[in-house]
Amino acid sequence: MSRKIKLIWDFRGPAAKEVAMHHEKHLKDYIEAENLSPDITGNTDLSSMHSIAYMVVEEVNMPSVRDALKPHRGEVYSEQQN
Repeated sequence: MSRKIKLIWDFRGPAAKEVAMHHEKHLKDYIEAENLSPDITGNTDLSSMHSIAYMVVEEVNMPSVRDALKPHRGEVYSEQQN
């Protein structure tokens, strides 16, 4: 079983929540267009001025997705995070 990587985009400011929600829609579109799995995306409010959008990819796919989508950061994903 290969590791999964959570790629994260940070958004800050008064519109952070809305931007993160919108960005997640684009991540879902990308997953569908590229036929990637797993199909895990989301968005989380870290504060009233900081939200994130994220997608989870197999470690083997991470370099190509990272280069195409330019996430701000990443971390090893565990099923317990969901």
